[in-house]
Amino acid sequence: MVMNAIGMAKPSIFIAQQLPPSIAPDLSSNPYIHRSGSSSSSRRRRDLVFVVNPRGANGWTGKEWKRLLPFLKSRLCSDYNIFESLTAGPSHAIDITREAIRDGADAVIAVGGDGTLHEVVNGFFWCGKPVSSQDQRDAHTTALGLIPLGTGSDFARTLGWRNDPHEAVERIAKGLRSWIDVGVITGDNGEPHHFINIADIHLSAKSGYYASRYKRFGNLCYVIGTLQAFMGHCNQDLRIKIDDGDWEIYSQVTALCIGNAKYFGGGMKICPNAEPSSGNFEVVVLQDFKWYDFILKLHRLYNGTHFSLKNVTSRRAHSILVEEISGCGIIHVQSDGEHLGFLPRKFCILSGVIQMLT
Repeated sequence: MVMNAIGMAKPSIFIAQQLPPSIAPDLSSNPYIHRSGSSSSSRRRRDLVFVVNPRGANGWTGKEWKRLLPFLKSRLCSDYNIFESLTAGPSHAIDITREAIRDGADAVIAVGGDGTLHEVVNGFFWCGKPVSSQDQRDAHTTALGLIPLGTGSDFARTLGWRNDPHEAVERIAKGLRSWIDVGVITGDNGEPHHFINIADIHLSAKSGYYASRYKRFGNLCYVIGTLQAFMGHCNQDLRIKIDDGDWEIYSQVTALCIGNAKYFGGGMKICPNAEPSSGNFEVVVLQDFKWYDFILKLHRLYNGTHFSLKNVTSRRAHSILVEEISGCGIIHVQSDGEHLGFLPRKFCILSGVIQMLT
């Protein structure tokens, strides 16, 4: 892990308690630069850990982060100890976040797109339970922060935030916090996976899988991914159970989206009524869409007016269990743009489980 203290004199260094090898195999040989200055002033200063994906958006994230640093230091260094941690690959942000929370960080801030935010959110949990500080006397809660510097930044859209890093720094400086919900996904192996934005099934999940190959084209990658996903695509019948009720059959499902927030796919307002503090998902089902429907109705999906279409339905849910009927075993599942595998899956909401800097 690369962890640097920014704008700090005479930093003291200690080795953080190691996570189990299965969780963080690459942390055992890396020092965690923690605090600076006198012990009395350090106790008054709080620690902010910025988790940066320097390769995000084809390297644009790393370049913008370097440009932002002088302003960030001028606004935050008088009140906070600032740490920069650069991710080295997939899942690294999860390990960084867990270690920072256990070491009592005041906030962990994701710097990048929805993929980086997704990993940081998963770092707030371990084995399905929230991670907490190692110091049992420390009653404070580590907050989640976001500087949107990625390709999509769809979660930021739900909160009405512009893709402006200076505005994001000002939010961090104000320190206002709000409790938000997080979704959790479990499969046959029972291992939980968390998401903050939208989980989706079938065509949209397959589209995201293909779109990841075309990130060099910016938001256009989502359109390219969808068109490629439609090649050879077949709508499928799904079996769905809402809030532990009776099983229901949804025929010819094109895509099923489970929204904790409104947007995915680079600005597509697929779950227009979803709110990340409502305590419920918005579940949107698209049925019997053909490739030409996607082209003709794409504008409705982006502006959130698709509920007027007869083959689109929406409902609220606290939990949803989804199974395929055909037994083909190839119905894709993703969350926050990260491919997770295939059905069956259960999705549940954890109400007010994370504090976010808003």
